[in-house]
Amino acid sequence: MPTDTAMAFHAEGVTKVYADGLRANDALDLRIAPGEVFGLLGPNGAGKSTLVKQIIGLLKPTEGTLRIGEHDLVAHPEIARQLCSYLPQAQMPIDSFKAAEAIELTGRIRGGDRATVRARTDALLEALDITQWRDELGMKLSGGVKRLVGFAMATVLPGRLVILDEPTNDVDPLRRRLLWEQVRRLGDEGCAVMLVTHNVLEAEKSVDRLAVIMDGKIVAEGTPSALKAADRGQLRLQVMLSPGVETPESPEWVRHPVRVGNNLVATIDEDAASAGIDWAVGLMGQGTAEEYALGATTLEDVYIRLTGHASANGEDEA
Repeated sequence: MPTDTAMAFHAEGVTKVYADGLRANDALDLRIAPGEVFGLLGPNGAGKSTLVKQIIGLLKPTEGTLRIGEHDLVAHPEIARQLCSYLPQAQMPIDSFKAAEAIELTGRIRGGDRATVRARTDALLEALDITQWRDELGMKLSGGVKRLVGFAMATVLPGRLVILDEPTNDVDPLRRRLLWEQVRRLGDEGCAVMLVTHNVLEAEKSVDRLAVIMDGKIVAEGTPSALKAADRGQLRLQVMLSPGVETPESPEWVRHPVRVGNNLVATIDEDAASAGIDWAVGLMGQGTAEEYALGATTLEDVYIRLTGHASANGEDEA
């Protein structure tokens, strides 16, 4: 697919207010260029799913516009379904289909000819290392393999905008790497890719730009490096607490402490490194903690600062 900058995705002033008064999206502005992998990060209830439903025509914005190039997705939701490919967070309903059959059927529905769709199906099965399950019924597939089949269904004949909602859920580490290679390839081939996720650590490695959404608003947007710029001069302090202990009170120089499970994650100034180590070692001496780690800040630290949530590698409350 050739890159055509005139076919960029634009969201301008998108607001969605439900009948009960809930403002799920509040004047959102986004642009995703062809060839760009764009991350949309945020916890549950932040407004990510509401935005996606409006893009693909399942909901109508209260205000604002959604366009791909000159195509108005609000006025013509049928065009949205032609121009967008979508992998939902829920598993695809393919229990009664063989893996390759489900992928090929999706490609044919999207208008691909039989030979092209079959060749693309074979290529995706091989690239994702799931060829051995090509003739297995969906009901017999593991959650991870079924997820990869769903990704192949969404991308066998990709639209101008490819929306991937938590694409790596249940996928094993090896095939996660293969999947991210295919996501990057979609961008290289000219698709605009929207990656909807709360797995911040994976997003940092995979996206060109990203936006953090909280309470229906974009609270930060830019490249991963640009968003981390505000945290220069700080370090990430992670303390593994002993099971069952209460969260210890943090010194005032420990910033944005967030506990996920038994992990307590925070940031400290570089010149407080010795004090941070002493504090963590003291917790270990008291039996409150089992170990600690001190290192460079990551995009997740930015996410914590902006949202008050931690991603826990995609398995948090978000």
